[in-house]
Amino acid sequence: MIPVFDDWKSLILLLPLLDENLNDNQLSVEIIVVDDGSSVSFEKAQMTLPKFDNLSKISILELKRNLGHQRAITLGLAFAADELDCDAAVVMDGDGEDKPEDVVRLIGKCREENFSKMIFAKRSKRSEGFAFRFFYTLYKFFYKILTGRAIRFGNFSVVPRRILRRLVVVSEVWNHYAVGALKARVAYLEIDTSRGSRLSGTSKMNFISLVTHGLSAISVYGDIAGVRLLVATCGLIFLSLIGISLVVIVRLVTDLAIPGWATYVVALLLIILMQAVTLSLFFIFLVLNNRDNASFLPERDYKYFISEVYEVYAKK
Repeated sequence: MIPVFDDWKSLILLLPLLDENLNDNQLSVEIIVVDDGSSVSFEKAQMTLPKFDNLSKISILELKRNLGHQRAITLGLAFAADELDCDAAVVMDGDGEDKPEDVVRLIGKCREENFSKMIFAKRSKRSEGFAFRFFYTLYKFFYKILTGRAIRFGNFSVVPRRILRRLVVVSEVWNHYAVGALKARVAYLEIDTSRGSRLSGTSKMNFISLVTHGLSAISVYGDIAGVRLLVATCGLIFLSLIGISLVVIVRLVTDLAIPGWATYVVALLLIILMQAVTLSLFFIFLVLNNRDNASFLPERDYKYFISEVYEVYAKK
């Protein structure tokens, strides 16, 4: 299952590499390409597919609008769970950064586990520039602080069918696929992989996209992040009250005070106190609101976003 947005050239280069690596006679592989509202559809792009030896079928799942990488993955998985009879689904990018040879390793590990666990590709080495790696490290740091958990992998994974049926009723995967799987507490393993290079064009992941991606991951644990921020603001309230008490004691009991300073310090601490109280109330209502809201359910709602499904290749 490969989500694509205006990146057909990379996909055409990737498919033969996949076909070459998936030369296991025990594998029957079908490709579902999720067209995430591309400005030019696969048909209009007029891409020519070669003959494949190991890929049995290639279909395009066209969405009605662009929803972003994570939600395109969710809709593709919901479609696969509902419409296809498969042992497992492999989720990978279509730009070549998820190496085709690693697909075989992921499937092999899933077989070893008797298709009972998800297998994620953990990045042991990244190929992006310094700026991206810096902000990605910053994102993982804030994710750890706000959620109390670490994340070491992305979308590249194998999902056994028994777990796929569980994921499509997990509303959190709508915001972030990998973190949603963790929130669902499914069994999983990680294997080390290195990130490949793009086959064509440039990445569409910019600073804004990275921040949005990070916030989406944190939002899955919004209740935990809200409680942690609430505890932090309560600590700020406590420190502000201690500060005000110390200022009053110094002003009334000792001769250390400079004329006029106590008024300014108390005023400043009162402003901090009021802001902390406001923030604490905000986080309380945020947590309660998130627990009451009706959520998107992939298994139930995915059909609303699918425009059409059409076959572009079938092995004779």
